[in-house]
Amino acid sequence: MIHGSGLTHIVWSLHEQFLASKGYSVLALDLPAHGNSEGPAIKSIEEISDWINRLMQSLKIKEISFVGHSQGCLVGLEFAHRFPKLIKSLTLVGGSYSLPVNQDLIDYADGGDMKSVELMMKWGYEGVKKFIGGNPVQKIINSPRQVQEGLAVDLRACNNYKNGSNAAETLNCPTLCILGDKDKMVPLEKGKKMAAKIKNSELSVIKECGHMILFEKAFEMREIVKKFIEKNHK
Repeated sequence: MIHGSGLTHIVWSLHEQFLASKGYSVLALDLPAHGNSEGPAIKSIEEISDWINRLMQSLKIKEISFVGHSQGCLVGLEFAHRFPKLIKSLTLVGGSYSLPVNQDLIDYADGGDMKSVELMMKWGYEGVKKFIGGNPVQKIINSPRQVQEGLAVDLRACNNYKNGSNAAETLNCPTLCILGDKDKMVPLEKGKKMAAKIKNSELSVIKECGHMILFEKAFEMREIVKKFIEKNHK
């Protein structure tokens, strides 16, 4: 499981526990410079894909079912394109084959400005959702250093990635695209274009949901993911 820009493995807490309870071995990663992983942050989507390959070799993992959110979708596309023999299935949540980033957001993040997190939250959720215990994104990205050394690098990596369309067209592994119908960061039609490029992909649209599907509709999403992975592990 690969998190989105500036985030950590914590975003998967409701999902990894659920899948582990169903008998799966679950690895929710912190990318370098995020969460519990030491830095520096990796500067490109291509390099993150290579890093995952090296991690698999180190842990002697032969094959994975990849689940990525947002930036993690770009990583999933590139990883599946580069290392098709290592991937059993691919689940892309709130993603597209390109994720251009608003220049204001990049500028704020480069300067370690916490306004970048406020903008992400504003664009990331459907409506004005309230979360018990506070907004999860704000709890994860809560210091100027995390913004500058993690989020800013991630946003540039997304903005600079250009191989997504090509990668999507080359995929042969079973692929599930999960989209929110109210997503402001990846509008539904853009997500559907990605799904259309991937051969034999499945599309699941979750209603009344924004970009942060894994928080907003966690229980609905994890059931969809479980059924897809079960089908492709037979």
